[in-house]
Amino acid sequence: MELTDARALVTGGAGFIGSHLVDALVDRDVRVRVLDDFSSGTRDNLLDADADTGVDVIEGDVRDADDLDTAMAGVDVVFHEAAVVDVTESVDDPLGTHEINATGGLNVLDAARRADARVVIASSAAVYGHPERVPIAESDPTRPTSPYGLQKLALDRYATLYHELYGLETVALRYFNVYGPRSAGGPYAGVIDVFRDQAGEGRPITVDGDGTQTRDFVHVDDVVRANLLAATTDAVGEAYNVGRGEATSIRDLAERVREAVGSDSEIVHTDPRPGDVDHSTADLTKARERLGYEPTVSLEEGLADLVRRSGESS
Repeated sequence: MELTDARALVTGGAGFIGSHLVDALVDRDVRVRVLDDFSSGTRDNLLDADADTGVDVIEGDVRDADDLDTAMAGVDVVFHEAAVVDVTESVDDPLGTHEINATGGLNVLDAARRADARVVIASSAAVYGHPERVPIAESDPTRPTSPYGLQKLALDRYATLYHELYGLETVALRYFNVYGPRSAGGPYAGVIDVFRDQAGEGRPITVDGDGTQTRDFVHVDDVVRANLLAATTDAVGEAYNVGRGEATSIRDLAERVREAVGSDSEIVHTDPRPGDVDHSTADLTKARERLGYEPTVSLEEGLADLVRRSGESS
């Protein structure tokens, strides 16, 4: 499949990752439609995609069949980013978040089946739970420890099943810890914004536990690149890890943010979070070999860009 002359639908296109994806598609002269209920995304995120670009914005909900049918009309590829990404909210409201993350995602797949449109699904490293080893490969056990992780796993598996049953072209991308401009936060991506703000204000930088827990931080530009590759690959019906493939401890992250900001804030440790995963790093072998995915933005470059942008907006 080629994106040239294609029409793309981005669900959740006014959100963090979705809006960056919209920008990238517009830059490639792809005709773009956005479906968003603006519960977390904002119209400000779509300012780069102004009226002259021809982006069609529909305010609607992935739980609504009529909204989806309207948004899906004439579409060739769907990037499904709409979701509730707050793990705590999924614990507090498993039924409500399931309706959006799992049932809403299934609605997208079924509408795409009727429209014969490829679907690139935003999955999550949360599907793995507490990994048996790192780096984590796609074939490793999936044992989610939260409703959010289980909801993402259900949609991930539905995507594969829809390919096997109906021949629908699907790709599931298991995002690790995505960060970058417009971030709405998250358990260990939003921590970068927290550390930056604490350091910038000269307050103590607070690290949960001893800080030895590791995460794989991947810049949103690399995640967008993975989505574009997934939209054009022949290797469909599969799930792929999307990370940088590097482990960074939270203590090290705090020190790097402090250095990037140029702060002398003290780093202090608080109580560990119950049930926190100790280590999480992506094995990118499959994504490299089958998608041609290669992360390009180093953590140092990404942090420096975030600090620069926050300085410009202050």
